[in-house]
Amino acid sequence: MHLLICKWRTQIPLNFEGFDVDNPFMDALEISRITHDQPIPQPQKGVSMTSPLLRILVASSLSLGLLAPAIAAPQTPDKLDGVTLISADQARDLAAKGVPLVDTRVANEYAEKTAKGAISVPYKEKSAKDAGFDKSQDNFNLAKLPADKNAPVIFFCNSGECWKSYKASVVARDAGYTKVNWFRGGMPEWTAKGLPTQ
Repeated sequence: MHLLICKWRTQIPLNFEGFDVDNPFMDALEISRITHDQPIPQPQKGVSMTSPLLRILVASSLSLGLLAPAIAAPQTPDKLDGVTLISADQARDLAAKGVPLVDTRVANEYAEKTAKGAISVPYKEKSAKDAGFDKSQDNFNLAKLPADKNAPVIFFCNSGECWKSYKASVVARDAGYTKVNWFRGGMPEWTAKGLPTQ
């Protein structure tokens, strides 16, 4: 018995007895086999892993699972006009000088774990995850930002696939804030650097 481990850490238990695991489709998906010591549920009586229909179903499920994240989660741009992109170290240094570090994620993500000293100003997103998003569909409380629009501010969320900090940066910039800092790496970069959290 084996366990399929796919690139994005999904685990799919299967009984490979009599199943051609060396077929080219499986190789193309870069799936590796490892021995699995725990009991794995067996197929229903009369269902064979060598059944062409079952093989097609398994292959289709795997391919859809691998392709869906790339389609469903567009990455934020790597630059933004009128906004300064900063790293985790730069965000930490600016925050140490009193620059507000604004967590734009939802309140429960903020409550679970955030950068030390960050404030929560959730970006309520309904618009498309696209650089040309329609900000009129979203809600962001600019009143929670510094009243002085020349004061610096830092926005962050969960990195590349999370658009909240990108959109908050655009909204703040368009509202007249002149020193907007976008910490694109967000919480994944912050925690990978071992920086303090609360």
